[in-house]
Order: sequence, then C-alpha cells, then structure tokens
Amino acid sequence: MFRRNLALGMFGASLLAVVMVLATPQKAEASIHEIIAALCRTGNVEVVPYGQNKEGASFLAALQATGFISSIVFTPTLVTINFNPDVPNSKFKSAGFDLTIPDGVAPGVDLLLAPLPIPDMSFPAHSRCANLR
Repeated sequence: MFRRNLALGMFGASLLAVVMVLATPQKAEASIHEIIAALCRTGNVEVVPYGQNKEGASFLAALQATGFISSIVFTPTLVTINFNPDVPNSKFKSAGFDLTIPDGVAPGVDLLLAPLPIPDMSFPAHSRCANLR
C-alpha cells in the first residue's frame, strides 16, 4: 500500500511539474515601432527601440512594403515622400494638405510630405500617448 501511494504521489508530482512547465509562458520580446516611440518619447531623448532600426535595416522598408509610403522622389533641391494613409494598417490619416520643410533633408534640399500624415487617434497606441493628448 505504501509503495502504491508513493508511486501515485510521484506520478502526480511529475504530472504537476510537466503541466507547470507547459503552462508557464515563454519569454517574449516586444518591439515598439520607431514612429510610435518617437511620438510618445519624453525628455527629448532619441529613441531607438529594438526593432527594425538595427544592423543597417531601415523602418522605411516596412512602410514602403505596406504601401503607406507609396514613393520617394528625389531631385537636387527637393525630396518628396508620397504617403497613402488609406492603407488599412497605416494608423495615420491625412491632414488634408502637404507640408514642406525647408532644408529638411540638407541645406538647400527641402522635404515635402505629401499629404502630411497625422496620427489616427482611434489607434490605441496613439490614444494612450501622453504627447498626443
């Protein structure tokens, strides 16, 4: 009887240990998109989260792949970034006008954002960002 109870107890303990190991969540790494991080940062500290800004990769690649940036046009005096805020995953909307930033790329080279994208406040990350309220 004692051996049987001992065996059942050991089996139960082993089973419980296996269940605990399987039920324990694995470590997960999160990434905050660079644009969200830049909008919500505090203390004027440049934010480079673990994400697409590593090992020479650019956050622009994902924005172009999704269609949010439809094209980038370069001339000697102007760089135009054409946005399509109508793509479903953009989380931004159009301000309804273009914005030119004089010398926004380099001295003598302006930056044109067409149209100016503004945060869509229905997106939870934007609505919870203290800098956007």
